[in-house]
Amino acid sequence: MKFILKLPEILVNSKEKCLSSSTASPRLSRCVDEVTIINILTNRSNEQRQDIAFAYQRRTKKELSAALKSALSGHLEAVILGLLKTPSQYDASELKAAMKGLGTDEDTLIEIICSRTNQELNEINRVYREMYKTELEKDIISDTSGDFRKLMVALAKGKRCEDTSVIDYELIDQDARELYDAGVKRKGTDVPKWINIMTERSVPHLQKVFERYKSYSPYDMLESIKKEVKGDLENAFINLEEKETGRAGIIGSVYFRTLQVLRVQCIQNKQLYFADRLYDSMKGKGTRDKVLIRIMVSRCEVDMLKIKSEFKRKYGKSLYYFIQQDTKGDYQRALLNLCGGED
Repeated sequence: MKFILKLPEILVNSKEKCLSSSTASPRLSRCVDEVTIINILTNRSNEQRQDIAFAYQRRTKKELSAALKSALSGHLEAVILGLLKTPSQYDASELKAAMKGLGTDEDTLIEIICSRTNQELNEINRVYREMYKTELEKDIISDTSGDFRKLMVALAKGKRCEDTSVIDYELIDQDARELYDAGVKRKGTDVPKWINIMTERSVPHLQKVFERYKSYSPYDMLESIKKEVKGDLENAFINLEEKETGRAGIIGSVYFRTLQVLRVQCIQNKQLYFADRLYDSMKGKGTRDKVLIRIMVSRCEVDMLKIKSEFKRKYGKSLYYFIQQDTKGDYQRALLNLCGGED
């Protein structure tokens, strides 16, 4: 039975009462108990938050998300409303926002599409269709262009092989040779061939392909990409290869960051990618709050402990410390709760 239903009735009533009273006076911050809201919603699993929202609606005849939207504001509102969505709803809404209006937030597309499993991507596609009455692929096509569009569409389908139980050395050799034949060996690059291999093969398989590639090409994968693939796709494949070999990422134009696409997909240490993203969101003057919020909300129940470990290993100080230094007030309290305490 679900957690919320296991609680004694007095606790269920207490939670509903706290949330009801805390959101009773929209926009009157002195009447809103932000601490109670934060402590309840940041210390429950997503499934439990769905139960709380259901219980709240049953008791008050109002949606909890609507009440909280009226009661809260700013970054705290973004955190709390994000927590009330299911993971697939949250990802779908973030993808939609990234493609809304003029310009496209390519970094967000990459972060979500390239870090989710096939199962998660399939669910995101389903929920996106349900929420926005259109296909995710259709929106990607209308908001991106060129080889980057092809790459994102291919990845969003969630068709990457995830079976790591069999090592096919013949296919490894074939893929390595085809990448060479489609690139360095010829004038111009057979981009579709590169996209096909890079988006459909499993992570362990690609790692071995990159090693085998060295036996065919006078250049390693990074050098080959720089020589053969230009523009957006160059940056995608460069970042992929760097994730595999552990080299530092190359940051240049928005497309350098955008086309970390395969870099995210094709590394076993996905948590290092998120640690880097979190660090980048807080380094220097100002904070990229949208990035910080999205990662803290979406990864808090997935791999936050590993992300924290990678963060401290690479940057010398804890994620908790960085959040303390870069945020304040109730917004800070919410993020620190999601962080899960000092290392």
